[in-house]
Amino acid sequence: MNRTDRLRVAVLISGSGTNLQAIMDCIAGDMLQAKIVSVISDRPKAFGLQRAASAGIEQQCVDYSRYSKRSDFDAAIAASLQANNPELIVLAGYMRILPAAIVLNYAGRMLNVHPSLLPAYPGLHTYARALAAGEQWHGSTVHFVTPELDAGPGIIQYRVRIRPGETERELRQRVQQGEYIIYPRAIQWFAQGRIQYSGDRVLLDGEALQQPVLVEETLCTNN
Repeated sequence: MNRTDRLRVAVLISGSGTNLQAIMDCIAGDMLQAKIVSVISDRPKAFGLQRAASAGIEQQCVDYSRYSKRSDFDAAIAASLQANNPELIVLAGYMRILPAAIVLNYAGRMLNVHPSLLPAYPGLHTYARALAAGEQWHGSTVHFVTPELDAGPGIIQYRVRIRPGETERELRQRVQQGEYIIYPRAIQWFAQGRIQYSGDRVLLDGEALQQPVLVEETLCTNN
């Protein structure tokens, strides 16, 4: 590893925090050289806050419903992030679109996982859309965040073949299992200094990625 200390990570969530749990598990198992300095939610009942509390991690709720102006909410999120001085921001099921000012302030230091093989199916309802279109493949992409929604360059993807008659719920469950592997892996690459965001491209070990690193369901391991 290129660094002797642990990467300071802030995680933004809106819901149950299953990706957060996968990241915490990898840290606890010494498979990820990072330290979560804060878990921030826009929803007070997000179960991910309880996960963080159980792990002894600082939790913050910036309750969206308490702000009459979106600009005030955005300022509160920015202040919460700044207070913890993170080196990396991880969006883990965070359902608000961050303003460009925050994204640009952390350019090259903010990751998201999106449930599709980007650039296909940005936005919501990706599983239903893929099934309705008769796609053969679906998956998830870890990417750097840019001001344009789900348009940042991809780092790593997890791909599954859609099974005949598969339901949206079944497909989601399989894809999410892959997220729990590729997201910690991308964070570890960042911690090791192996990936950088450069001119709308991802550099992995100093070489520009032409496509995200692809992990197939049948080839996936916990390494």
